[in-house]
Amino acid sequence: MFIGLDVLSRPWGSPVRRRLSQGRFGVLTHAAAVDGRGQRCLDVLRELDLRPSIVFSPEHGLDGLVEAEVAVGRDDSPATGVPVVSLYGADRASLTPRAEDLAGLEVLVIDLVDVGSRYYTYVWTALLAARAAIAAGVHVLVLDRPNPISGDPSRLEGAPQSEELRSFVGLECVPIRHCLTLAELLLDQLAREGVALGPAAGVSVIPTEGWERLRLHDPRARPFVAPSPNMPTLETALVYPGACLLEATNLSEGRGTTRPFQLVGAPFLDGEELAKAIGAVPGAWIVPTRFRPAWDKHAGQICSGVAVYVESERSFRPVATYLRIIREARGLAAGKFELLRRPYEFETESPAFDLLTGTAQARAKLEADASADELAELVCPVDPSWRDRIFEAEARLQSALAL
Repeated sequence: MFIGLDVLSRPWGSPVRRRLSQGRFGVLTHAAAVDGRGQRCLDVLRELDLRPSIVFSPEHGLDGLVEAEVAVGRDDSPATGVPVVSLYGADRASLTPRAEDLAGLEVLVIDLVDVGSRYYTYVWTALLAARAAIAAGVHVLVLDRPNPISGDPSRLEGAPQSEELRSFVGLECVPIRHCLTLAELLLDQLAREGVALGPAAGVSVIPTEGWERLRLHDPRARPFVAPSPNMPTLETALVYPGACLLEATNLSEGRGTTRPFQLVGAPFLDGEELAKAIGAVPGAWIVPTRFRPAWDKHAGQICSGVAVYVESERSFRPVATYLRIIREARGLAAGKFELLRRPYEFETESPAFDLLTGTAQARAKLEADASADELAELVCPVDPSWRDRIFEAEARLQSALAL
């Protein structure tokens, strides 16, 4: 399998390399974006004697060292020889490249590692950057990568959010587990906005060669490189579409441990009781456990709760599973469980649980002691038309081929 960055280095990538060498270009990337040898995107470009004029970085910074929701003001990574501009600062305006940063560029190259969940902000950084570049007359070239948790439409889960709940954890209305690659999601949105596709138009793509849409990422063929501090393994990515919902609660999602998002707990819970209340769930083991986060929620305190281990990725449904965990934890917590009301990803009006589930009705049902099945029936189903939309997005790749 060759990802877009691999193809750029191959002999048949020479037309794109020639284009980049003949004008000024910028790159939106991070350290996790490596080729089939483990070489970072910027290093690969340097090997090809391609020198970007400016580098943009997403949330967590160029080196992926900064924790979630922490503004990246300047980059402390090793010198790149060119300006490094963070697209995750202290306010909404920082999420979009400035006109002066795009001035004089002919191409913006985007190479980011996504994990297939609506909440993960890299794809929205890419979309905002692409929109700004196209508006400035800069061509966008996307180096695509597989969706590590599969592009199989049968894995769709989590209905698109309500229009009024669009945010930086869901800039456009898509399913929670969307089963698209980053390039497919960008093309789906940009084409609907009237952007022309192809190397002579607004956006083009070097797709992955040899990716099988219905298969999960195979770490034996290509290691999973952590794209952010709390996304260390493929199993983390598999649980994340459901586990990120924990960020809207006062339950620890395992930040500050070696198993973020697989661990759920709090000092006021009993893990044994929680595991019994949850019961069996498809495709995963729910194991009572105790842990002590080194930072973030309940730092330094012993938390009792459960660990989630994916046994069968084909039958595991992360959103339904973690809705059940949250519902049962609330029921056992004797008034100590809370849905957080603090600002979340630049949003101050809507609670995080609404933004993440995509509907205020889920919060209302949870607070009314609805069953886990009722919550899942509200949040999880995805309209069958989205399956067609996935294959439409895949077909658009052919219209946008850079080579």
